[in-house]
Amino acid sequence: MTTEGSATLTTTGNDDEAGDTLGTESGTTGPKLDMSAEESGAEGNPCAETTGGGGLAEIAFSNIWIANSPEGTVSRVDTVTGEHVGRYATGPNNASDPSRTTVNLQGDVAVLNRQGSVIKIAAEEDRCVDLNDDGIIQTSTNDTALGWGVDECIVWEVPLHPGARAAAWDSGSDPESEDCEGIPSLWVSALDAQNTIHVWRLAGTDGAEEGHATMPNWAGAQEWGGLYGGAVDKGRNFWAIGKDDPALFRTDFDTMEITRYDAPQGVGRLYGIAMDKDGNPYATAEFDNRLLRFNADSETWEDLATIQGTLRGLAVDGLGDAWVATNGNCGLAHYHLADGTVDTITLPECNIPVGVSIDVDGFVWVVDQWAGAPPFGRAHKLDPLDYTVEFTVMGFDTPYTYSDMTGAGLDLVSYPPVG
Repeated sequence: MTTEGSATLTTTGNDDEAGDTLGTESGTTGPKLDMSAEESGAEGNPCAETTGGGGLAEIAFSNIWIANSPEGTVSRVDTVTGEHVGRYATGPNNASDPSRTTVNLQGDVAVLNRQGSVIKIAAEEDRCVDLNDDGIIQTSTNDTALGWGVDECIVWEVPLHPGARAAAWDSGSDPESEDCEGIPSLWVSALDAQNTIHVWRLAGTDGAEEGHATMPNWAGAQEWGGLYGGAVDKGRNFWAIGKDDPALFRTDFDTMEITRYDAPQGVGRLYGIAMDKDGNPYATAEFDNRLLRFNADSETWEDLATIQGTLRGLAVDGLGDAWVATNGNCGLAHYHLADGTVDTITLPECNIPVGVSIDVDGFVWVVDQWAGAPPFGRAHKLDPLDYTVEFTVMGFDTPYTYSDMTGAGLDLVSYPPVG
């Protein structure tokens, strides 16, 4: 079921309420985003930890998952060391064309293939499946992928329509249960040949369908796959953007009802989407130099900033600041919510940065699809305070990933049970 929202546009000034400040925590390797329960939006939430979020902090590793689209693989990189700790085929051949990677609070990843499927890769061997019953889990541990059907940490595959794009895990937190513990669900979407949008909620354990909604008569082009990118809020509802049918769509977790909110006037195409800690989607207007935020409570759009260049993927940190990949005016833009200013950051060998994500230690990662010499592609790790490049990771194949490839975006809006 689809309903029309009543979105309007407002313009922000430079007097936005400031967020907290960046600081450091003992025992960490870099800047952290410290927030109280009230600041994080966790106050009153029965599933909240005292500081809000924190699911990824309980995991003994921190990874970023980057899709090598033309190769049909996904790379797993340790965000602390920059080492490749795994590479996985995402289909029987390179035609699988992976793009979106989304990470849950256990560190597992779902990889959406534009060929028309989604797979889940378990991040720890105790969640992998010994397919040949030899007592050993066969899985990649370096920059070499095993053959399709060989790696036993690829635990399930679900077919979708060709051209599939938007995908996002939810937290699994369940305030209705005694201990708040639940099982994460995976949201995916695809456009069929009859121009009908499909949105599915899949069980994280085995990919079984938990919910399904349709939206017929899609006005956008088939080549963009319908809903283009997605994120979830702390109520586990799925938000996604239409690219060339520029609008924001919310799918309700319980009812699967889809509500449409048209983009502000003058926006020809949307591209990136990310969620802030309060459950408000940020979006980039690809060719219109506009960074937007949708207030989910008032159902109004806000023009946050003008950013020069073609705007691609973005990430939002705990302060409400946005980090936006820019093409043309090649680099990274940092929007400060506190005062509305924008910093322009130069990237080494900059060519076509597409995706931005934040790791568990607060560092900002930018994936540049065509940087460097063949094989093209670089991933840069930046300090969010002084913008220095901590290191650059190579060894990709023209990587295209612009979703929540570390899980930090989900962590920002999630409150897993303590312990």
